[in-house]
Amino acid sequence: MKKIEGLIAATFAAYDERGAVNLEVIPAIVEQLIIDGLTGVFVCGTNGEGPSLTTEERMRVAEAYVKAANKRMLVLVHVGHSSIVEAKTLAEHAARIGADAISSVSAFYFKPNSIQSLVSCLAEIAAAAPSLPFYYYHIPHLTGLSMDMVAFLEQAEKLIPNLAGIKYTSATLHEYEACLNYKNGKFDILFGFDEMLLGALAVGAKGAIGSTYTFAAPLYRKIIEKFEQGDLQGARDLQLHAVYMVRCLVKHAPIPAQRAIVAMTGMTIGDCRLPLIRLNVEETAILQDDLEKCGFFSILKKCREELLINE
Repeated sequence: MKKIEGLIAATFAAYDERGAVNLEVIPAIVEQLIIDGLTGVFVCGTNGEGPSLTTEERMRVAEAYVKAANKRMLVLVHVGHSSIVEAKTLAEHAARIGADAISSVSAFYFKPNSIQSLVSCLAEIAAAAPSLPFYYYHIPHLTGLSMDMVAFLEQAEKLIPNLAGIKYTSATLHEYEACLNYKNGKFDILFGFDEMLLGALAVGAKGAIGSTYTFAAPLYRKIIEKFEQGDLQGARDLQLHAVYMVRCLVKHAPIPAQRAIVAMTGMTIGDCRLPLIRLNVEETAILQDDLEKCGFFSILKKCREELLINE
């Protein structure tokens, strides 16, 4: 697979009123993302609550996305698990159902204590689906594992033949840039902090994976458009709107807050699964009021309309 360009939406888990995984809404999610110009989806990751789903549930979700996408957009399946055996099962399954790539975080309970240990674990997982591109999911603020990613690439390229790159979810732009330029850009380094997208574009990012792309892709597509046109001030202004939006949602638990925004935009995905807890009525009202005050909904509508006119 060639390097990914554009935006990949890290989709949210969908549940029915009983708390069971809701597969029926996935086709509608995919259709909206295609309309919004997404390059692909990243499923069963952090926002997809992968660690809170059973292996069987994760397989069913992956199958539903592959079927709904029907090769119209990329499907990257997160297979990370604290059990390497379970991760390998998920990787093999992703290859069997026709996913486009797999990704995995490090083990997050018993953690690798060195880059060598990390690479050994990931090599086991990647080898279960040798035909698929493999991306290491670097998200140190959740896994608690912070290692030099250039050093990781140096060791991983020797042991993981299908290593495609890194899903880089960290604010360390200097290291991100170093990874982008490792061996003249050998690997695909996908940026994972939505609120810092413009900074990543400035150092060479071409592809990004993020949660807020699920409901705010037109805003970010306009940031990319203005950056590519050389309109840096316009790109800065729009990136600031994204920052304001993120500042509103991080006043609350981030994933439940984003799920509430998804509901505000008209998509029903149900409550989150414990240990996450949905926002209550008061919290949801505060969030919506904050978003309206900072102009999020109006700027999102404007960006969507401008993109539709140009297309």
